[in-house]
Amino acid sequence: MSTRPRDFRGALQGRADKGLFITTGHFTSQASDEATRDGAIAIDLIDGDRLCDLLKENKLGVETEMIERVKIDPDWFGGI
Repeated sequence: MSTRPRDFRGALQGRADKGLFITTGHFTSQASDEATRDGAIAIDLIDGDRLCDLLKENKLGVETEMIERVKIDPDWFGGI
């Protein structure tokens, strides 16, 4: 929602130099525009994809593993 960063910025007024807004979803382009508006308190936006990347990069509560999946083509093997 485009108003959320604006409302958040209002709550920061006089209390902080910068804000951080995290969601498991995605931000609209209006929200991104508002977060980076010139002359206003900066707000960093972290959406669900970036949050997952940060958790993986910093090994915070998650673990990754690579899995290779091999599928057999019975038609190919049937022809030899």
